[in-house]
Amino acid sequence: MYVCNCNGLRKRDVASAIEAGAIRPRDVFTRHQCQAQCAKCVCEMRQMIQDGQQAFALAAE
Repeated sequence: MYVCNCNGLRKRDVASAIEAGAIRPRDVFTRHQCQAQCAKCVCEMRQMIQDGQQAFALAAE
């Protein structure tokens, strides 16, 4: 499933960027050598980042 249609970023692409340390949507775009176009995907990316951080925090407990 695509998260960013403008850049062709799929959920797995965003997830791999988050696993590599992305903490902002800008970090996701930088990792994939692109930039936000229409920014409709930014909210979903933020949610994915937050979910990933929460999962990491739970795993660290």
